[in-house]
Amino acid sequence: MGIIVAIILLVIVIVFVALSVKIVPQQRIGVVERLGKFNRLLTPGVNILIPIIDHVRTYHDLRIQQANVPPQTVITKDNVQVKIDTIIFYQVTGPEQATYGISDYVYGVRNISTATMRQIIGKMELDETLSGREKISSDIRIALDEATEKWGVRIERVEVIDIQPPVDIQDAMDKQMKAERSKRAMVLDAEAAKQDMILRAEGDKQSKILKAEGDKEARIRQAEGQRHAQELEALGEAKAIQSIAEAEKSRIELIRSAGLDDNILTYRSLEALAEIAKGPANKIFIPTRAVDTLGSIGAMGEMLRASKE
Repeated sequence: MGIIVAIILLVIVIVFVALSVKIVPQQRIGVVERLGKFNRLLTPGVNILIPIIDHVRTYHDLRIQQANVPPQTVITKDNVQVKIDTIIFYQVTGPEQATYGISDYVYGVRNISTATMRQIIGKMELDETLSGREKISSDIRIALDEATEKWGVRIERVEVIDIQPPVDIQDAMDKQMKAERSKRAMVLDAEAAKQDMILRAEGDKQSKILKAEGDKEARIRQAEGQRHAQELEALGEAKAIQSIAEAEKSRIELIRSAGLDDNILTYRSLEALAEIAKGPANKIFIPTRAVDTLGSIGAMGEMLRASKE
């Protein structure tokens, strides 16, 4: 009997300890109620509760959570239905407010996000909606922050995952995109052809310029060569004339040093003329003054022969 009582007491103690000791993991927090009223929060680690009196109402995860908002069909300002898929990142910052401020803050966040999205998209046209994801996300986040502040929830980020227009509009957009791409390709081809023509024209121009400069340089060098050749030729002629003049000067000086006067020189000249006149086809006309001179020269010749005899 005593053993049974001991076992019963041991079981009671074990149950009491199990109900009294609560171990809370990191980044989680528990809300404790005592006799149905909020008492305190359970922090990470070991916590002691009073069994039956204390009760853990709920646990909250303090890490950043994400909530997928179901795709919503909304109407734009230009009466086009689009389907928008969003995701919300949030964090519980006030466990007590998140427990008692709203029954289900995740559901509340989704509803506010949907309502806000309808208001925002209703003020935007389709093109603005498709290109305004950042604006839509920012406006939804601001609206959620204002509503969830008293719930102990902070909205970290709102992302618009996808915006799907109707099928017919999507087809029209695809056709427009293809047309734009074709147009862009044609423009690029035209620009490439234009650039090619410009480069070819520039190359031809540069080639002609270089050729003209080469021809000009060749003519200049040719003219300089001719001028240099003429200068050398003139210099050679000048030197030749100078040499002839110096030779003539030397000859005259030698004749003078030999004692030959003008009459002897004239006689020698007449002898040379006589040799020239021996040819059958040669005729020589002698002026009257030359005949007088010849007479004097003849007399001088006779005198020279007499003196030698």
